[in-house]
Amino acid sequence: MNELSDKTKKLIFQYSLAKKQGLSKDGVATIHVDEVAKKVAEFYEHIRTIVDWKEEHLMRRAAIIRKLKRKFFDLELNNFSETQDAAESLVLELIRGGLFSNDKIEETKINDVQRIIDKYVFILKNNPENKEGKTGINFYNWLIEITACEIEETLSPSIKEMALIDYMFAYMKEKIKVSEKVFESGLLQKEDVGTQIYVAVCLTLFKLDKPMIVYNLLRYKYPGWQRADEQLISKISQNAFKIWRETERNLTNPMANKFHAICEKYDTPYLLMGDILSEMEESLNTASIEKEIAEPSILENFIKKAYLKRLSTLKSRISRAAVYSTISIFITKVLSLVLLEVLIEKAIGSKVDMAVLGADVLIPTLLMFLIVANVKKPSKKNLNIVTMEVMKIAYKKEVPDIYEIKMSRKKGLTIKVVLSMVYVLSAFVTFGAISWILHYFGFPIPSIAIDIIFIALILFAGTAVAKRAQELTMEEDKESFFSFISDIFFLPIQGLGRWLSNKWKRYNFITSFFNALIDMPFSAFVEFIEKWRYFIKERKEDIR
Repeated sequence: MNELSDKTKKLIFQYSLAKKQGLSKDGVATIHVDEVAKKVAEFYEHIRTIVDWKEEHLMRRAAIIRKLKRKFFDLELNNFSETQDAAESLVLELIRGGLFSNDKIEETKINDVQRIIDKYVFILKNNPENKEGKTGINFYNWLIEITACEIEETLSPSIKEMALIDYMFAYMKEKIKVSEKVFESGLLQKEDVGTQIYVAVCLTLFKLDKPMIVYNLLRYKYPGWQRADEQLISKISQNAFKIWRETERNLTNPMANKFHAICEKYDTPYLLMGDILSEMEESLNTASIEKEIAEPSILENFIKKAYLKRLSTLKSRISRAAVYSTISIFITKVLSLVLLEVLIEKAIGSKVDMAVLGADVLIPTLLMFLIVANVKKPSKKNLNIVTMEVMKIAYKKEVPDIYEIKMSRKKGLTIKVVLSMVYVLSAFVTFGAISWILHYFGFPIPSIAIDIIFIALILFAGTAVAKRAQELTMEEDKESFFSFISDIFFLPIQGLGRWLSNKWKRYNFITSFFNALIDMPFSAFVEFIEKWRYFIKERKEDIR
């Protein structure tokens, strides 16, 4: 029997605490919405899921941000003079949409959400550096995104997730060492090392997006952020713009990729430890769990069970993500381009070829299928590596493993120029080859341009999906000569896909159409259905 590490004991206690807090309390009033109205609203949210597709664990907050922006817009029209009812209508709308369970959220949570809205409205109104133009809009959006993160955390506390993040963070602070040359270069300050490790842990462990990482950073740097008193809120409002700039700087640090690479490689043991404790907490208490996993042979069985369970669901999760991301790309991006192609063809007097239009959709979709179909599962050897790594973090160890972050090798000016020219040349070859093949089969120029864009978007999305398949892989990936050659020619088109994806977030007219012309009327319609249902129930009671 081995002695568990103090960090592991703390994690077990936090998981047990999460279980107790998750139990429903008898006699506590909960929020209820009409089931018919809920089904109608859920149908709309399913449509928005396709239009606004993100990774599944990010979809709920994306919906909160969308609804919150509308609420803030309404409040802004009234100069934020009447905010007292904003929380109740928002929470009811979120439950109707199926984003939170009906009859599960305590009514007192409405007051908590109202305090959050009031806090961020105060910060927005009293920030002395609140600027106009693009900078002001970016700051405004940043503040709403942070508000949405805090609301989600209040309505559905992520105690286990935060405990696991803290668990991995505590270990990585001990293991990751930064070379003095990095500090001497000025690329990273010593006081920023902890922040960079924390950001990398959030990114790799739960694939958190930028708003949630920023919110976690704020809680990390300002422990009283969630329950801030008037004095702290006033202080934050005076420095909100600087805090925003600082968080942006932390996320774009030139050394961030180094921290991310290490945490991405070693996040598997922590994921499995979380799975093991989640499985055990259903039937065991804290003392029993500690006693069970203190025995290496028992822990090894739990590791294998958790590993195989994740592995069995991996293919279905990847396939689902591939299908949704492909449909989302088609609806939000390609549909507009195909319509543009039809207009161009008609403008120049050419006949629209339906076979070509069909191929415009089929070719990139087939590409996504091939990417997902060729995703490699980890080898049998990987399980042994993972088991050893889980053992290392579960039990006390006198000398921790060290992962050093070093400066990249310097490249001379000549080498940089040559490498840049090779990259540009490979881009010309790739795009030229795609254009030539499509032209050979009779595709018109507008269709060729659309296909290149769609292929770039799909290749970028498919690469992101394929990377998720590596969440259990810890063994070194041996690159073949073929993969080396394919990287040379595919990286430029992946880069184009990434650039296009980022640009489309700002200029996505399909999403803008839903937000401006459908969201608000539909929300009012669902609210009317609920009120009408309650009215009918009251009349029925009168008849009795």
